[in-house]
Amino acid sequence: MKNISFRNRMILILLGLSLPLLWLSFALAESYFLRETARQNQQTLRLVISGLKGALLRYQPIPALLAEKQNIVSLLSNDLRRVPVKTINEELKRISNDVGASDIYVIDAEGNTIAANNYDKKLSFIGKNFAYRPYFTQAMKGESASFFALGTTSLKRGYYFSAPIKLDGRILGVVTLKITLEGIEQNWKGNTTEIIATDRHGVIFMSSREDWLFKSFAPLSHEAIDEITNSKQYPIDKLGTLNASVESSSISQADLVNVPAPPDKQQSGNAYFAVSNLMEEAGWRLHVLSPRADASAQAYTVLALSTLAVLFIASIAAMIFWRRAQLVKNMQLQRIAQEQLEHRVQERTNDLNEANKKLKLEVHERTQAETQLRKTQNELVQAGKLAALGQMSAALSHELNQPLAAVKSYADNAKAFLKRNNLERAEENIGHIAQMADRMAELGTHLRNFARKPKQAIDIVDLDTVITAVNQIMSARLKETGASLQIKKPSEQLLVKGGLVRLQQVLVNLVNNALDAMQDSSDAVIDIHISADDEHVEVEVRDYGQGIRQDDINAIFDPFFTTKGVNEGLGLGLSISYNIVQDFGGSLSARNHADGGAEFTLQLQRAQAAQRAAE
Repeated sequence: MKNISFRNRMILILLGLSLPLLWLSFALAESYFLRETARQNQQTLRLVISGLKGALLRYQPIPALLAEKQNIVSLLSNDLRRVPVKTINEELKRISNDVGASDIYVIDAEGNTIAANNYDKKLSFIGKNFAYRPYFTQAMKGESASFFALGTTSLKRGYYFSAPIKLDGRILGVVTLKITLEGIEQNWKGNTTEIIATDRHGVIFMSSREDWLFKSFAPLSHEAIDEITNSKQYPIDKLGTLNASVESSSISQADLVNVPAPPDKQQSGNAYFAVSNLMEEAGWRLHVLSPRADASAQAYTVLALSTLAVLFIASIAAMIFWRRAQLVKNMQLQRIAQEQLEHRVQERTNDLNEANKKLKLEVHERTQAETQLRKTQNELVQAGKLAALGQMSAALSHELNQPLAAVKSYADNAKAFLKRNNLERAEENIGHIAQMADRMAELGTHLRNFARKPKQAIDIVDLDTVITAVNQIMSARLKETGASLQIKKPSEQLLVKGGLVRLQQVLVNLVNNALDAMQDSSDAVIDIHISADDEHVEVEVRDYGQGIRQDDINAIFDPFFTTKGVNEGLGLGLSISYNIVQDFGGSLSARNHADGGAEFTLQLQRAQAAQRAAE
């Protein structure tokens, strides 16, 4: 009884000491997950600001260029002998379609719109007066201007760029370009993290939550309301306040934001962990808000695991105390047996048999524990495989875009030939579609192997066959962009070590990247130069674009690294290509050509050299 009481006391002491440790683990875990949330929000914030900057910089110089066009200057100087207003309207409509702008219009010195791309629409800007807009008043002072507002005619939110139209030092009027940012705003939706943009007054004009639009965290000043009213920037009847409270947190550059629920809705408010940064180009402040409850939920998970660990340790301690008691008992029995050795030989033998049974039971228990441990290890390995499948899904989506584009092209061709009753050519294109389907199936196998060491055997590949297939796969996009491939190669047959489909995949990625680098050129040329020696074959793919930034060369083959805009790529193509070439025993490198443009060098082992190395 004394041993049992002592054991219970020790267990209670251990549990008593564990409670403060459990609370400390919860606090540390919550702090850690809050820091992780802040770090992830900072990354999201940088991506959001980068996307907005790219969208704005794309359109910023266009109004100044339009203001220098002679026919627009003639329009405001009443010199319409050469170009009538209708022609200018048509030209503005064509330009807006080409650059993807919502509206382009010309305003005279009194603020009246005299030419617009939407001249033929019911809600045309022709005849509308925009003298109250800041982008007009600032441009009339001789400066380029920009302004975000809700359109008073179209009732659509947009960002306005304007530039003055000058003649002999006089300002005749203003040319204005409007774009919508609803596409970017749509990308912000779909997850628990909220993204908002506020202007210099604190009004939310872009948000992943529609019910927050035209609201502010705190009430607006009378000066801000007067300025918004005079410029008709937002509808006054939709302005409101969220009555949010903002407190500084212990995490650097992060705040705790509490947004109460509207009084007319039966729901509770939300507490967010927020980071923000100023986008100086537009005078906006971007905010990323993550629910604070997410970090608390993760901390409670850690607390539960810690509690289980403490209970496990307490169980082990109880087992140790129990075994110690049993050991003391056995030692007492042995001492009694030694004192009565001549008289109780049979009793001693029985005691030894009992101890042997207990030993067998202990061995059996340890065997079961080892079996359970191995089962747990197998489950952890399986969990790791499932986690890898999640990463491969992004790569699979990226790589299927190329054959899908080829399938669409062949399908369109087959449809056209069927209309012409050219069954032979239609059947040929349908055959190509089947080949692309087979290639997509093989791509799935390759991307599955990309997450682990590939088991597919590496074969001998004819490089001419690969180049022909790449030219065929890319023919549709080459025709669409007006680009051409210039291929220079030796006359001899070049056999290299690799895999046919995966080598096609690498070259298709390089050609696609070259086309992206020259997307603004109407007569782009891609040089593919092939050279060989006794040991290696080198394939150089060069474009005539802007080249690679020196800071990006070292990171260009990293997964998810990309210099493209939002929705234009995941940054996986070059990373996958680099690993494929490594599996072939080759190398893939990038540099800027001395005469301009980027150049990627693919080095492969010649089949003869690879065979000699294997022997």
